[in-house]
Amino acid sequence: MSETMILIGGRSSSQGTSLCAGKLGTEYVEVSSTLEMNVEDMARLGLKDNDRVRVRSATGEIVVRCKGRAAKDLPSGLLFIAYGPLSSALMDGDTAGSGMPLSKNIEVQIEPAA
Repeated sequence: MSETMILIGGRSSSQGTSLCAGKLGTEYVEVSSTLEMNVEDMARLGLKDNDRVRVRSATGEIVVRCKGRAAKDLPSGLLFIAYGPLSSALMDGDTAGSGMPLSKNIEVQIEPAA
């Protein structure tokens, strides 16, 4: 069972501090390959922390681990992932003249991954 949600890519403080160890370091890889979701959305999809989910946009598809966030921090239907190689696979190449691919308001399909 998949659901349509909105993905927002961005920087996180954990991602920023993990850069000291480098982009190939364990902490950076973990931060940039974890999808944050509203805990109520996770429960509805039968997911728990660290379960793997498939995320599909019009541009690409990835499989990542998920992590729950309280509704006060991340509203239902909204997803967050830190910038990195995996999030880039979901972004269109259009930069709208900014030089950076559009990373906000990406419509995605999400489902548990086998």
